[in-house]
Amino acid sequence: MLKTGKVVYNVDERKLKVLAAIVDEYIKTGEPVGSKAVASLTGLNVSAATVRNDMAFLEQNGFLEQPHTSAGRIPTFKGYRLYIDELMTVQSLPDDEKKRLDKMLDNNDNLTEDVIIQSAVTTLAELTQCAAVVANSAPKFSVISKVEVIPTGKRMYVILLITSNGNIKNKTCRLEFELSNEQLNFFTRYIQENLHGISIEELSEDVLNNMVAAMGAYMVTLAPLIKGIYELSDDLRHEELTISGEENLFSCGELDKMEVVRFIEHKNRITDLLDDTFSGIQVKFGSENDSFVIGNSSMIVSKYRKGQKTAGSLGVIGPMRLDYGKIIPYVEYFTQKLTSLISDDEELPPSDS
Repeated sequence: MLKTGKVVYNVDERKLKVLAAIVDEYIKTGEPVGSKAVASLTGLNVSAATVRNDMAFLEQNGFLEQPHTSAGRIPTFKGYRLYIDELMTVQSLPDDEKKRLDKMLDNNDNLTEDVIIQSAVTTLAELTQCAAVVANSAPKFSVISKVEVIPTGKRMYVILLITSNGNIKNKTCRLEFELSNEQLNFFTRYIQENLHGISIEELSEDVLNNMVAAMGAYMVTLAPLIKGIYELSDDLRHEELTISGEENLFSCGELDKMEVVRFIEHKNRITDLLDDTFSGIQVKFGSENDSFVIGNSSMIVSKYRKGQKTAGSLGVIGPMRLDYGKIIPYVEYFTQKLTSLISDDEELPPSDS
């Protein structure tokens, strides 16, 4: 008896071995697996008839299905779920492969955090031949730590916004007037008094409009800077989602191309699904989630961190028939590497908006 999540499955050891053999073979071939093939693969020393009975049990309980009357069986998403949670053998990345990945990912000196993340997701898509996805964690509980206005040229100013969870955003504003030191000092004090420690979620347009109205004589001159702060905070409130390798989904014959098109058009729908990911590697199936519009699909995803805080999610999307034992170590290693790259280098230049 195995317990997977909140569900208890009454499946004995022999039937589990039959299921594992079918999933392994189906991943390799993409063809339905028959009882004779399973009997030769499992090493159970039982007849094909016994295997057929076990396969019938697994089918009746929703772990297998028979695509054609005379065909063998293929796993359902429920069968994959049991296989992944309890039966799968995850391969280890060889040391030479880790060195190769390190060489690909470590060539990021003096690059922004955004560029490092984009490089990682593009490389992961190429290696796995899946679509790779990366999403920063929406700063639901982060607060404003610092806001600076830096003169950079004639009537040109850069607004720098830093949050408590390490997010850095900047925006260039062109003003109609050159700001005096007095105006800059007033703005710095005003922002410190009114925005420092405020949650990003609380920083609404109404709040900032009220701040502008309370500036009195400085209102007209400094209003564009307040607008810039709002635009930066609005960017932070919306989780940024990047997908690389979408063409890999179109080239997969097991996925409905119209569903792939709808997924790409509405890709932000999966941000809530990514937000629900906990620590460690997780596998999610399209069949289990209404927000994931590609039905016969799976997503392998893990959280990456910046310092001690969760920074986002990184993973791959492909058909249900993935070589999970091979791909999971790549997702795991990329997550660890990305965490190291963005955590170790505290001198990364701020990302552009």
